[in-house]
Amino acid sequence: MTTTQLKQVGYFDCPGGGQVVVEGRTAYVAHMSSPDQNTIIDISDPKKPKHLASIDLGWPKGVHAHKVRVVGDIMITNLEGIAREGGIPDGFKGGLNIYDVSNPAHPRHLHKWECTERGVHRFTFDGRYAYLSPCVEGYRQNIVMILDMKNPEKPEEVGRWHMPGQWEAGGEDCPWDMAHPARCHHPIRMGDYLYTSYWHGGWVILDIGDMSKPRRVSGMNWTRQFNYPVHTCLPIPFEVEGRRLMLVTDEDALPRSREKAAGSLLWLVDVTDLDNPIPFSTFRIDGLDGSPVPMHSTCHQPTETVKDTDIPVAYFSHGLISVDISDPHRMKQTAQYLPKETGGRIRSNDVCWDDRGLLYLLDRDRGLSIVEPG
Repeated sequence: MTTTQLKQVGYFDCPGGGQVVVEGRTAYVAHMSSPDQNTIIDISDPKKPKHLASIDLGWPKGVHAHKVRVVGDIMITNLEGIAREGGIPDGFKGGLNIYDVSNPAHPRHLHKWECTERGVHRFTFDGRYAYLSPCVEGYRQNIVMILDMKNPEKPEEVGRWHMPGQWEAGGEDCPWDMAHPARCHHPIRMGDYLYTSYWHGGWVILDIGDMSKPRRVSGMNWTRQFNYPVHTCLPIPFEVEGRRLMLVTDEDALPRSREKAAGSLLWLVDVTDLDNPIPFSTFRIDGLDGSPVPMHSTCHQPTETVKDTDIPVAYFSHGLISVDISDPHRMKQTAQYLPKETGGRIRSNDVCWDDRGLLYLLDRDRGLSIVEPG
């Protein structure tokens, strides 16, 4: 196997983050921990990225806004309560914060859309609709929701979907262990379908031809056998060897059993027939032998903008790994970039492209690396 090294072009020092997106010549970072919410960066010269603006979260702890999406002049960030950080603050309501970033150096808050104190985890946004994973009164854990953002100052719910067992107020019995719950992680739209990760509930494909009534087409749950929760379901926007494919990442976090934590996987699922999806290929990094590995040492998140069959993936302690799916039965590593360590470790958390072919790799602890394919 030939593996090349990716070249660092630039670096921007900032608090650790959960997501980075690029719109034009501006990068937007969503941070992992209070009090930081967003940093906005001018990347016109990728060798010398410049700070444009920072947004403070307004809460000292127990809250974060670690996901961000930007389309045109609209930026959306999540708001999520984090009980593990000493408890969610009294009076906090999670949801989404919506901004006008027509002047990215001076973001202007437009609206806060609220749900419950636990808020929204992850979401996607296509410029008109937001596809999100909110916690909603009467439901166990995060569900699927579609918001119409035509007027970003007055988002309107279009439709919602939940996995059977989530609607507590409707009298549904909970069929799973709440220590390893089914919960919506985030939906990704392609065409009239939402490819939706559901954590320890596996994944589902939803038909949203009628957005007011999302309908389950198919799904699968391998988390009991393979231990790790499902993080991302990424539909590939072109055929590979005559097949329609979905790339699925399991996250190296919160496994069912630490004794069985042998490293999370990348999966390819044949979705040519959406009613009968078939997983048929996996990728794992070299050196794994079935023995337990430390948390955050294998897979996390692929770039959600697919340019070709080489897919960049943020791989926690292994940095950035490009995985080639051109031979879908034999996925292979083609390139790797290791950022500098922060506090003695690397935790590469998210990666995205810009329109110049540069990659932006965000560390969960600190720093944004700008990387050029070799």
